[in-house]
This record gives sequence, C-alpha cells and structure tokens, in this order.
Amino acid sequence: MNGALEAESSLEPGAFLALLNQIESRFGRERASRWAGRTLDLDVIAHGQTVLPDAGTQGWWRRLPMEDQQRLAPDRLILPHPRLQDRAFVLVPLMDVAPHWRHPLLGGSIAEMCADLPDEDRRSVVPL
Repeated sequence: MNGALEAESSLEPGAFLALLNQIESRFGRERASRWAGRTLDLDVIAHGQTVLPDAGTQGWWRRLPMEDQQRLAPDRLILPHPRLQDRAFVLVPLMDVAPHWRHPLLGGSIAEMCADLPDEDRRSVVPL
C-alpha cells in the first residue's frame, strides 16, 4: 500500500527524514537489505524546489543503471528523490496532493511525469 501526503515542518529535510526513520523504527522497521519488504517505508520525495546535495549528484543518482540502483545506497539525502519520475507507486498517489508540483531539474509536473509512465504501470496502482 502506498500513499502520499504534503507536510509542513520547521525541520530541514535531513532532520525530517531522520524523524521519519525514527517513526519507522517504532513500527518495527528493520533495514536488513536494500529494497527488501518492509513493515513501513516513509520517505521524503521532495522539498519544494530544493535540490540536495546539488544538481550534479542528484543527476548522477537519477541516471544510475538499475543494477547499480539495487546495490548502491546514497550516504545522504538526495532530493528530489532520484527515481520519483519512474515510479507509478509514487506518482499516482502524488496526483492526489501535488499534481502541479514541478521537478526542479526535469521540469515536468507530477501530472506530466505520471502521464509519461506506461499505462500498465499507472493501472497497477489501485486506490483503496
């Protein structure tokens, strides 16, 4: 099950992610391996038009081949999330809360990036 929400916080994005990780831990989340099944997965997908740590690093992670994505993990928060434009399970729920938000580097809105996904990927995300 996936969902999206828009939140306001006085915390910087890294501190906000640390808070989300604490919440995951309270719900029994264990980080045994990358992309393993999990009881709870809370992520910071974007923070306005912020790019972290910089455009070059964000672009490097965004263009990383799939086999490298599966074995490598960044040592810091990368924003916007490097694979948000590729994931229906992220974009479809974001359509409910931020369809007009634009990726600061790619320029596409959530609605445009969602429309660019294969129909099958979008249909696989079923509302509850």
